Amino acid sequence: MTDITASPFGSEITPAEILDTLGFFDDWEERYKYIIDLGKQLPAIDDSKKTEEYLLRGCQSQVWIDAHYIDGKLFFEVDSDAHIVRGLLAVVMSAYNNKTPAEVLAFDIDGFFAQIDLVKHLSPTRGNGLTAMVKKIQQTAEQQ
Repeated sequence: MTDITASPFGSEITPAEILDTLGFFDDWEERYKYIIDLGKQLPAIDDSKKTEEYLLRGCQSQVWIDAHYIDGKLFFEVDSDAHIVRGLLAVVMSAYNNKTPAEVLAFDIDGFFAQIDLVKHLSPTRGNGLTAMVKKIQQTAEQQ
């Protein structure tokens, strides 16, 4: 079993680091590759959690999210069957993983997405899926 508290997302891989790294790329094809590579760094979710119970509604691809509240912080296990969506999950995890519920709710995710110019480079269905991911995580934080 993986120690979910050991994920680099939210501690080593932060929104500031992603913003800084994306600034090195001249075009969106390179940025997409970087985002996909981030997704490859996500810790694997156990196959036993790839069920209806953890499946996120509102995404074109299959997305699974499981949340854990440990020592006052939220830790997430996430996965998708699409590489770019795993990358988007990684971007979201940089902001929300290993954070208190208050930090999750206070983070300006729309401002972060605007800074990296993300949403306008996604299809409408991917954008809706990204919104669904964020809403699910924010609802989880509200329930703590």
